[in-house]
Amino acid sequence: MKVLAFNGSPRKGGNTELLLRAALAPAEEAGMETELIQVGGTDVKHCRACYWCAKNKVRRCVNGNDQVNEWIEKILGADAILLGSPTYFADMTADLKAFVDRMAFVARQNDNLFSRKIGAAVVAQRRGGAVNVLDSINHIFLMSRMIVPGSTYWNFGVGRDIGDVSNDKEGMDNMRDLGETIVWLVQTTRKPVEAE
Repeated sequence: MKVLAFNGSPRKGGNTELLLRAALAPAEEAGMETELIQVGGTDVKHCRACYWCAKNKVRRCVNGNDQVNEWIEKILGADAILLGSPTYFADMTADLKAFVDRMAFVARQNDNLFSRKIGAAVVAQRRGGAVNVLDSINHIFLMSRMIVPGSTYWNFGVGRDIGDVSNDKEGMDNMRDLGETIVWLVQTTRKPVEAE
C-alpha cells in the first residue's frame, strides 16, 4: 500500500511540505510506503494540447523532457495521492498546474487510469484564497473518477514564513485527520475480496 505526495511549492521545506508530511505521517505509522515528490521549481512543461496521448494510448505524454511520465508511473503504482500547493493569487502554482493538466489528461485519454484511486488536496495560505486552490485540485480528482476524502475542515494551513503552519494547530490537526482518513480508505478499499 502506497501514498504519494506531490509538493507544488518551489520552497523545499516550506509550509506546503510541512502540511504534506503531517498528512503522510499516519500512513507511515500504519506501515504504508510513502514518498514526497518535489514538483515546484522543477520546470515542468505545460500541456501543448497535441492529443498525442489520446491517439497513441501508451499512458505517457509525448514530452519526455521532464519528470511527468515518471510521476504518472508512480501514481499508477500508488493507492492514494496528495497534491499540495501554496496559494498563488488564489490558485495553485504554475508548476503544479502544468503537472496536473498533463497527468490528468493522459489518464483520461487512457481509460481513466486513476479511476478509484484516492486523491486529496493540501494547501498552504498566508491569509486567503485556499478554498479556490482546493476546488481547483479537487476538480482534477473528481474528473479523474477518484475518491476524495474529507476531514475536519478544509485541507489547508495558515502561515507565511517557513514553519509558520506548524503553529496553526487546527490546520495541523486537520492534516493528521486527513492522513488517518486516507489510511482507513486505503485499508478498506484495497482489501482482497473473500470468496463466498
